[in-house]
Amino acid sequence: MSYNLNTRTGPSFSWANRLQRTLWALAYWSLFRFSPRPLHGWRRWLLRRFGAQVGQGVHVYPSAKIWAPWNLVLGDECGVGDDVTLYAQDKIYLGAKVVVSQGAYLCTGTHDYRDPGFKLITRPIRVEAEAWIAAFVFVHPGITIGEGAVIGARSVVDADMPAWKVCSGHPCRVVKDRPRIASVEGA
Repeated sequence: MSYNLNTRTGPSFSWANRLQRTLWALAYWSLFRFSPRPLHGWRRWLLRRFGAQVGQGVHVYPSAKIWAPWNLVLGDECGVGDDVTLYAQDKIYLGAKVVVSQGAYLCTGTHDYRDPGFKLITRPIRVEAEAWIAAFVFVHPGITIGEGAVIGARSVVDADMPAWKVCSGHPCRVVKDRPRIASVEGA
């Protein structure tokens, strides 16, 4: 993903990548950010035009901040709430019926503090189906959140979280089991 291995001497990404992000920023601020809240179909359409893989019935709210939509895979009926940041320097996969609540921050990039050039490191984030990331959670690069997991508000996720568990804290850890729920069809 990275273009320049020394971030002290230049940008981490190519001119083409930076141009693409500039075009997305123009579209974001003129067409996405101030679109009326109920126009989820419009935002799905716009994200697809910029390379996102977007399933059916996806709800991305207009105040969500998206770094590079071409690095997004959004499964059917997932929701991305107000003021969520999808810092998609690498891929972010949200499975079907995933909910990412307001203020959450999914971050796929960091820097190697041991490298003199402070080299950019990117790693994908995967959130499996029916998981819920509650308000103001921070998810580190390279994390997988298991199917049906619940991540409690304001948690910091720095390790993979298992399926069908309730997890919380700083650092985030398993708190208890989450009972499997029958999916509500047609709701």
